[in-house]
Amino acid sequence: MTKATSSICLLLLLSTAAFAQSRSRRTTKHPSTAKTTTPAADAARVRTEGATRVANQIKNLSTFLYLVGGVARGIEAIDASNTGGQPSPTNEKNKAQLTSTFSDFRVGLDALEVYFRTTPELQPYYAKLVGTASGAADAETQAKAGQFNQAGRTLLGVVGRLTDVLVLMR
Repeated sequence: MTKATSSICLLLLLSTAAFAQSRSRRTTKHPSTAKTTTPAADAARVRTEGATRVANQIKNLSTFLYLVGGVARGIEAIDASNTGGQPSPTNEKNKAQLTSTFSDFRVGLDALEVYFRTTPELQPYYAKLVGTASGAADAETQAKAGQFNQAGRTLLGVVGRLTDVLVLMR
């Protein structure tokens, strides 16, 4: 072989080797096939979502009820020890915050009832759920009247009703 021919061959080999090393490998993504869901699968998904919402309300109410007894006793103790006739500004603020929390639960339970009433897959469970928001409204009224312990007991009834709905949904 001549020197020129061997140089050209070497140059071609090096250029192809360099090209092969610098070229990145790409895998092509194939479009995924559209997943078809059956009406039964959709209904199960909606029922699970509804049950999750009910469970979240139960968790939130249970946590609140665990704490409300101690807070209510503290508020009552401050009121009882106040002999000067002037209400404690801190205690009044605590009462307002506690009452606001009762209102928040009523609003959340109203939204839950609306969700169950307007979702066709959840309407069979709505009959058992209806009344939870009115129970929370009763608790809110009791809290506004300063009857925090009674309001907590009323919310316990709401938790019982929510639990019944959850059992029915399983």
